[in-house]
Amino acid sequence: MIYKSDISSLKKDMEDKIGQKIIVKESPGKRSKPLEKSAIIEQVYPTYFRVKFEENERRSSYNYTDIFTKAVEVQIFDGQQYTTLEPPAIISKKNRQEYA
Repeated sequence: MIYKSDISSLKKDMEDKIGQKIIVKESPGKRSKPLEKSAIIEQVYPTYFRVKFEENERRSSYNYTDIFTKAVEVQIFDGQQYTTLEPPAIISKKNRQEYA
């Protein structure tokens, strides 16, 4: 289960990366090969983030839940190399009570 706090944590991480170059990999389905495009993070919102693709200046939006479910993979360029954006570990309700 994905909690609001998990999404908020990922949103905060994305806010810190606005303007950075990324690679977005989408998994369209079993028989199609993944789509991979370069983009720039333009803006973040409470439930989704918006990117601008470099090749055609087109914009697209992705839900944070897509990253948790691995429907979309984001790799962020830090100036030297790309690293995969890992969502925060999802803690089960039972484990959350242990941390409290």
